[in-house]
Amino acid sequence: VPYLLRHKKDIPILGSTLTLAFLEAKLKEHRIAPLTHTVAAGQIERMGPFELEFVAVNHSIPDSLAVIIRSVAGTVLATGDFKMDQLPLDGRLTDLRAFAKIGEEGLDLFMVDSTNADVPGFTPLERDIGPVIENVIAKTPGRVVVASFSSHVHRVQQVIDAALANNRKVVFVGRSMVRNMTIAAELGFLKVPDGQIVDIRKAGNYPDNKLVFMSTGSQGEPMAVLSRMARQDHQIQIGPGDTVLLASSLIPGNENAVYRVIDGLTKIGANVVHKGNAKVHVSGHAAAGELLYCYNILKPKNVLPIHGEFRHLQANADLAIKTGVPVERTLLAQDGAVIDMADGICEIVGRVACDMLYVDGKTVGKITEDDLKDRRILAEEGFISIFVVVDKASGQIVEGPEIKARAYAEE
Repeated sequence: VPYLLRHKKDIPILGSTLTLAFLEAKLKEHRIAPLTHTVAAGQIERMGPFELEFVAVNHSIPDSLAVIIRSVAGTVLATGDFKMDQLPLDGRLTDLRAFAKIGEEGLDLFMVDSTNADVPGFTPLERDIGPVIENVIAKTPGRVVVASFSSHVHRVQQVIDAALANNRKVVFVGRSMVRNMTIAAELGFLKVPDGQIVDIRKAGNYPDNKLVFMSTGSQGEPMAVLSRMARQDHQIQIGPGDTVLLASSLIPGNENAVYRVIDGLTKIGANVVHKGNAKVHVSGHAAAGELLYCYNILKPKNVLPIHGEFRHLQANADLAIKTGVPVERTLLAQDGAVIDMADGICEIVGRVACDMLYVDGKTVGKITEDDLKDRRILAEEGFISIFVVVDKASGQIVEGPEIKARAYAEE
């Protein structure tokens, strides 16, 4: 978002209270003041030719919304990230009545979360994780470190509750974790008993068995807190008797980085608990059973699977077809696809050029694929420099040549 707003600052951003609070705090770091408008479930807004109706959906981040978009071209429902947890921690259900109503009115296009479309059944309840976390903390003689996404308010709430049940304080570690949980607590989305949170600067005043550290780095990010702990490059030193709990799923592509962190933590004596050996995570996305339910109550004329790798989009399309959506009305669109909707029919009619735009520090779009290729070669194969001084008039070598090799194997 910050990089997009640098190109066009006047883009209006609509969102729920918590979503915009998270976003505005992030943009403040980039010195950007966005044009925001807060909306809530059930609210209807008009923007140009569009009427927008916002619908409550359940997700790992509270206050999430789907949006119904009405125009002369037809009606669209975009779910965003969602699932159908029937016993959510905050009591906020996905509004299936609103889904059913729009199904009765007629839905021209259903844009639906595909992340778990290839997972059969229903996504387990978020509250099932609480007892597992509490048990892990109870069995740990030393410190407990729990790593999760810094926006996963429900998971952090469960860690706070489990720590309280075990007479431990909670320490937020990592800039984004501190920032987001402070916001969530101030807005009432995170329930924190007085005195339950300890500043990391005061953590040394407590015994190891009286603290739980809530950190970032669950995806193996090199500079995140957990990776630095694994390298013993952080003020929190992990060792025998300590437990590290990875309370998140693996994002595709991050597997090697996460396993390196797990190996590093194991080498220094930590007990590492993760999704592979304990039920410490449930997804924030609807599985196949939930998606089938939505298709059956919405009865969309056209379906556009969104949010996922291509295999997830394909699995979601297959579900739609099973419920009666015609194959030709199920669109598998990739980045840049232009979709035309008219008279209840959606078609991919073209493509807008939208190649990768690389972010390099504070610059956007100035680095090319060739630049990245050069960097990879330098990183993987090393660098050789040849220094020589030549007389401009005679062309004779005055000094050198001096050859220097860096990270280069002679053979």
